[in-house]
Amino acid sequence: MKGVHRFGVKGKLAPMYIGPFKIIEQCGPVAYRLELPLHLAAVHDVFHVSQLKKCLREVIDTSQIQIQPNLTYEEKPIKIIDQKQRSTRRRTINFYKL
Repeated sequence: MKGVHRFGVKGKLAPMYIGPFKIIEQCGPVAYRLELPLHLAAVHDVFHVSQLKKCLREVIDTSQIQIQPNLTYEEKPIKIIDQKQRSTRRRTINFYKL
């Protein structure tokens, strides 16, 4: 897309999900003020509701996981909840919900 750059570079904001931010207040019927980190200080902190997305991530309790020195962790599935099979013309694809 023409004219779209990443953060920190002059130009428009890149259309990517950059993280969950806390809503400080509702400025109008469809406008919200967000608590942005310091590296985004140049970005205006009031956004229209159409620009916001609901955070669908699960909160991970850091006391239950063991973080390795390179700041990664191993995610282990507990059990298989659901299973589906989809067929294409040439092969069958298995889907698992863990």
